[in-house]
Amino acid sequence: MTDKALIGHLPPERPTTRTGDRAIFQALDRNASFPYPRSDYFRRVAWLLVQKTFFRFSGPRSNALRVRMLRAFGARLHITAVVRPTARIRHPWLLEMGPYACLGENVEVYNLGPIFIGAHTTISQNTHLCAGTHDYKDPAMPLIRSAIRIGRGVWVCADAFIGPDVCVGDNTLVGARAVVMRSVGPDVIVTGNPARAICPRPMEEPAASAQPEERASSVGQS
Repeated sequence: MTDKALIGHLPPERPTTRTGDRAIFQALDRNASFPYPRSDYFRRVAWLLVQKTFFRFSGPRSNALRVRMLRAFGARLHITAVVRPTARIRHPWLLEMGPYACLGENVEVYNLGPIFIGAHTTISQNTHLCAGTHDYKDPAMPLIRSAIRIGRGVWVCADAFIGPDVCVGDNTLVGARAVVMRSVGPDVIVTGNPARAICPRPMEEPAASAQPEERASSVGQS
């Protein structure tokens, strides 16, 4: 089927000024063309060039180099933080990561507002951290630069979505493909869409290894 034939199957657009038509609330022609400070645009262009080249094609073992690049653009990263080369960070200067925090492969850090990731927290592959939205109650749909705070010892599993203004408590586990649109407390497992707490997170300490004399004794008895 040709393009013209396909277009012919679409319903005709009707002008909203015609009598009896339902009014359209959104007025995107009133949306701000430049919602960021002027200085941000220069930084964004410079970071985009670096991210698409040196950052993206850095070697798997070049984490220290990636951390230095992010720090050069204002990110507050602990020296032990881990960022995979395919992770995508919109604004490095709005990202903070604690000791041993990790961004996995293809993580989308859409940080229009600040994002904090606590110590020993893992953000697994293909997760989307969305710290930005629009005010849908305003016809002009102005940009809202929200924040996300993810606590310490959290595991956000693969393909999860963390929405604007969400806080995730310490030691919480966010299940694969969960959609977290409201803050969740510490020490729980949350799954589903929308994400809900299903149980406390088991956090038993690993059994202590046997002392050398105990191991020797058990060997002698075998």
